[in-house]
Amino acid sequence: MNLSLTQRLSAVFAALLLACCGASAWLQVRANAMHEKEVVQDISRGLAAYIARNALLEDQSAIAPQALRQLFGQLMVVNPSVEVYLLDDQGRIRGHDAPAGHLVRDHVNLAPVKKLIDGGALPIFGDDPRSDSGRKVFSAAPLRQGGYIYVVLQGEAHDKLAALASRDAVMRTTLWSMALVAALGLVAGLVAFGLITRPLRRLTLEIRQFDSGDAGDLRRSGIPGAGAADRIQEPMQRDEIAALRTAFRQMADRIETQWRALKQQDQERREMVANISHDLRTPLTSLHGYLETLSLKADKLSAEERQRYLAIALAQSAKVGGLAQSLFELARLEHGMVQAMPETFSIVDLTQDVLEKFALPAEAKHLQLRAGVPPVLPAVTADLGMIERVLTNLLDNAIRHTPVGGTVEVDLTSQNGSVAVTVSDTGPGIPPALRESLFQRPFPSGGAHRGGGLGLLIVQRMLQLNGSQARLVEGQVGTTLRFVLPVAGRESRPAAIADAAATR
Repeated sequence: MNLSLTQRLSAVFAALLLACCGASAWLQVRANAMHEKEVVQDISRGLAAYIARNALLEDQSAIAPQALRQLFGQLMVVNPSVEVYLLDDQGRIRGHDAPAGHLVRDHVNLAPVKKLIDGGALPIFGDDPRSDSGRKVFSAAPLRQGGYIYVVLQGEAHDKLAALASRDAVMRTTLWSMALVAALGLVAGLVAFGLITRPLRRLTLEIRQFDSGDAGDLRRSGIPGAGAADRIQEPMQRDEIAALRTAFRQMADRIETQWRALKQQDQERREMVANISHDLRTPLTSLHGYLETLSLKADKLSAEERQRYLAIALAQSAKVGGLAQSLFELARLEHGMVQAMPETFSIVDLTQDVLEKFALPAEAKHLQLRAGVPPVLPAVTADLGMIERVLTNLLDNAIRHTPVGGTVEVDLTSQNGSVAVTVSDTGPGIPPALRESLFQRPFPSGGAHRGGGLGLLIVQRMLQLNGSQARLVEGQVGTTLRFVLPVAGRESRPAAIADAAATR
């Protein structure tokens, strides 16, 4: 049977409720019967003694059996519910007025009889002479002549009347009470189980929506409690189902965010491959064209033309090699193949070394290279090779995009337990449309080139491995980029860098 959780709980609850009602009814009927027997035995405790004292004349030395049977018959006519027996000292039945064939036992256990005579706690059950295993409440008294008067207080006539009464009234009342209690309990249980399992039904609905790909519609699904405020309040209720529901929503949100990020990265990767293919096609085509020209017209070209063609081919080859190297390096950075190895070094010395590498390119474009360094600057902790590459890329970009006669400057400042490195130029600056995506993958979007280039992307990845990041400083002339490195806890020696200026 394919039943829901609510239906299974309701079925189990209904079965337990009916069993409990039945057991309760049985216990109630049994308790009433025991109470009735106790009352009857307590009231009739002295009946046997009265018969022995008044009816059998204690001064008689012997009892005539026929007179005894007649006496017992008269007593049972007066009270049909009792049965009177005469027992000897061993419990054997010596006299009775039972119809022929109704007497099953010829012996009665005297232990209950003596217990009743001694005043034991009621009810006390003795043997029923008209049943081979039945036990009933009785009254008993010893005789002076020997033996006992044994009176069964609820005999066969009483049992027949009690059976009819129980079938007619008691059982009907009991069954009706059981049915009423079961119905009320079942209704209450169904309502309670509905309230208990309602959060589970909501959670199941949300899981089905998530499984069908509608995880993004959970907040708009109309499901009660699908809002952000409800997600905050549910854990405060200490409700395990609500906590599970909140955890599922958080998991669904994380999966949805990660899935969107993966789709975005895949889209960027596809577009980047297309863009890189386009960027590679131009220099490769130029390289192939000049080499083909040199191969076919080597005898017809002058020495100056061959030299110029070779220079162009070498420049295009270097461009292709640099682009391929950048792609390889970026792939290693993004896939965790490169890890930062922090060490303590002087950022002042490193900046000086990098500036010296760009002295000739700056001189060729008549640019001024400047450095701003305070008298005392603490050492920093980072991967020396990565930070050198970061400064190299930033200065290379600045020199390439700064017009002739411009200025490129590197400033080092100490602030709040760290050293800020700022690289600025007097070039045209970053267009507003590209500032937000400056450190993202470069690819064409809507016909326009998006992103700042592979060099800036490599810079950002390396700084992230060192616990930092580059950011664009707004409101400056040209382009200004800044990143921060943590200090190593000790100061480096005072150093000053002379301005490296090349003016032509």
